[in-house]
Amino acid sequence: MSDLPRKAVTRTAKLATLPLGFAGRATWGLGKRIGGKSAELVARELQQRTADQLFKVLGELKGGAMKFGQALSVFESALPEEIAGPYRAALTKLQEAAPPMPVRTVHAVLAERLGEEWRELFLEFEDKPSAAASIGQVHRAVWHDGRQVAVKVQYPGAGEALLSDLAQLSRFARLLGPLIPGMDIKPLITELRDRVSEELDYALEAESQREHAAEFADDPDVVVPEVVHQGEQVLVTEWIDGIPLSEVISDGTPEQRDRAGQLLARFLFSGPARTGLLHADPHPGNFRLLPPAASDEDGTDGDDGESGAGGELRLGVLDFGTVDRLPGGLPGTIGEALRLTLEDDAEAVYDLLREEGFVKESIDLDPDAVLDYLLPIIEPAAMDEFTFTRSWMRDQAARIADPRSPAHQLGKQLNLPPSYLLIHRVTLSTIGVLCQLNATVRLRDELEAWLPGFAAEPFIPEQQGAAEPVDS
Repeated sequence: MSDLPRKAVTRTAKLATLPLGFAGRATWGLGKRIGGKSAELVARELQQRTADQLFKVLGELKGGAMKFGQALSVFESALPEEIAGPYRAALTKLQEAAPPMPVRTVHAVLAERLGEEWRELFLEFEDKPSAAASIGQVHRAVWHDGRQVAVKVQYPGAGEALLSDLAQLSRFARLLGPLIPGMDIKPLITELRDRVSEELDYALEAESQREHAAEFADDPDVVVPEVVHQGEQVLVTEWIDGIPLSEVISDGTPEQRDRAGQLLARFLFSGPARTGLLHADPHPGNFRLLPPAASDEDGTDGDDGESGAGGELRLGVLDFGTVDRLPGGLPGTIGEALRLTLEDDAEAVYDLLREEGFVKESIDLDPDAVLDYLLPIIEPAAMDEFTFTRSWMRDQAARIADPRSPAHQLGKQLNLPPSYLLIHRVTLSTIGVLCQLNATVRLRDELEAWLPGFAAEPFIPEQQGAAEPVDS
């Protein structure tokens, strides 16, 4: 019933065709010579072939291989610019596109999950998918009550494929690592594998989406489509038009970039405070830039994403398959540590990090050195507004990845507690997208409004790392 290559040996053979060994060594060489004249050592043609093959293999496999590619795509900002171009185009494709399932397979899944008379549920159904991603593809349709809907159909065998791919990719982690300086690939793959069961569970996804849709129903800035129907391998939600964030990244106006960046930061920090959930899959394929609400009321389509006189651009949010449950919002430790770092209180920052397990009891570090390590990373929070750029991201990655730098040596001694792992990845991914957007963002405003502990109020230890939402 499925066209997914299910046998582990078949999928492993495909993964083995990825030319990442050579690409990784070449990338690492460029990383060490980022300021020199030896970028010519890696031929442009070879890079393009590597990028094309990366997209072809990961896209064909879908499953965990493509999920990994999507996760990797938000970190392309950290690649040295000399090689980023070819990979950028290939990885961007993975954010929204993959070879689709045959029509007969789609119909078979719908018949099995919605009943043999599934067509009676729809006034119209487009057989050609509008998007195809790692575990399912989306079809545009008209529900029987006239609503425009998105029908998400899970690939048969997707769970088996996900687990198989991620198990095999962990074997390639050493070769994949140099593609993203300063990032340990193996924990990323492990964490993706741990989330597989959640993402395959459309009932859980529907519940998370309903909670977000209810909370953001009247929000002027963020749009979450309503859930219309949910089955075991089928999820029907309201359709939203708009510009995919990947297109804003490639061709957006300065206004679109800045607005998308501001709203992305707002959603990242306000979501947990308002819903107790953290949207944990922030790659650009899951977001749309929408016209102002006033444009919709005036009967104009506004699909060009340009703001009009009636309001400002909005952010549409899709795919709630991966979320982190944070009943009290983001941990107050994060906000308090940020605030104390900006206040140059090295001792207080160090004590807090040790208390929360970021510094293990067996490790002794210089508090001033820890402060020096953190300050460049949190620069965006220190300013009224900050322009996120790929060059800034590359500088941070290079500083942490260079074995000769004090930051690298100190970073190796820090610990990331398991409860912070997903929050850390989501934050890094969001920053990666902001850098791709080249957006100027008032990040400090969002932190003061939504991040517990960042404003002047004291952090309450009894809440065990979770603070009450902060009024906006």
